[in-house]
Amino acid sequence: MENMSDVVVVGGGPCGSFAAYNLAKNGVNVQVFEEHNEIGTPCHCAGHLSIKGLKDLGLYPLPKGIVENVFRGATFHSPKGKGFSIRLSSPVTCTVNRALFDGHIADLAKKAGAHYHLGLRVASLAIKNKQVTGVNVEKNGEQECFQCKIVVDAEGISSRLLRQASLQTLDRPMVVNAVEAEVENVENIETDMVDVFLGTDVAHGFYAWLIPKGEGRAKIGLAARYGNPRDLLHKLMHAHPAASEKLRNARVLQTFFHPVTLGGNIPRTYTDGFLVAGDAASQVKPTTGGGVIFGMNSAHIAAEVACEALQRNDFSSVFLSQYQKRWENAFGLDMWFMLKLRKTLDAMSDEAFDRLIRLCRTVRLDKALKDVGDIDFQGRSLLQIMWSPRVWAALGYFFYIYLSANP
Repeated sequence: MENMSDVVVVGGGPCGSFAAYNLAKNGVNVQVFEEHNEIGTPCHCAGHLSIKGLKDLGLYPLPKGIVENVFRGATFHSPKGKGFSIRLSSPVTCTVNRALFDGHIADLAKKAGAHYHLGLRVASLAIKNKQVTGVNVEKNGEQECFQCKIVVDAEGISSRLLRQASLQTLDRPMVVNAVEAEVENVENIETDMVDVFLGTDVAHGFYAWLIPKGEGRAKIGLAARYGNPRDLLHKLMHAHPAASEKLRNARVLQTFFHPVTLGGNIPRTYTDGFLVAGDAASQVKPTTGGGVIFGMNSAHIAAEVACEALQRNDFSSVFLSQYQKRWENAFGLDMWFMLKLRKTLDAMSDEAFDRLIRLCRTVRLDKALKDVGDIDFQGRSLLQIMWSPRVWAALGYFFYIYLSANP
């Protein structure tokens, strides 16, 4: 194993692997350290991704077997069980097998020349004169130092290395606890539609979801700021007026638990010899908790800046600040908008959610949204449909809720 490389990537998830892929295909010597023994395990999300987002990254269509289903829209259920559906003109999202998806991105990186080290945990950063110069890896009960010119931190939400790099970590009060479950014997579902269940009693500070896979199987889950996720999931399946009709006879095959960060990006994502991307940087949509597409876009930008730094032999924070400027230009406005929307949603009572669903049905908001094709860059998508009176009606309601919560 080489103890000196151009770049060390911490984390072999899709964000870390995509950074490694984009570095290696440009001739960069890349070492990837993944603490688990297998890529893609344990599972950290439902794998519900936008098709356009994958296409823009050059990853769609995916190899056979990775995509489990595709969807044209979603049905939103109020706390009292009233539904509002948005069906788009063409498939806009898909659900993927996360182990196979993560493995596919890692395979791309390996074929490009990246070196993977599984089951090795990065314990700490190596720092000299306030510059990150490598990582200390736990190996056979001892620590071994691996030198490099740039570290790309894609370790995920644990974000242990940020503190060592003297960067601000995640907004912990905006972290919610999630449970994911694979179930069978699901009934009364539209296989090309995702179900979303709203309400403080269902999942305070977030929502619950049902994502069909076909043949009576589905991925279900929720995330909440308060309460035991396992207990909340059982309540959703057996007591919610809409969810119980679909899930009362469902059998849980396996469950996964993980936190989700909803607080928007950390203020600074670089320092001397160090870049951070993905969940570790909280580059996650505050509205939906989705971080794969934003994280992989950030990873691509991080690789781009790292390649330029290697060419210039300049690994200072002054030069690496280009990374932050570029990703903020790419989706900073969308992140700001989604964070405002998240805080508005957090302020809503169950009665307010019921009124919102009724309003959306009354003004036929689905007609204004039927041609929206980009669900990742939500601020940008809103600007494209601002002309619609239906959108203004919904925005007026959100504006009222926001002012009520922020007098």
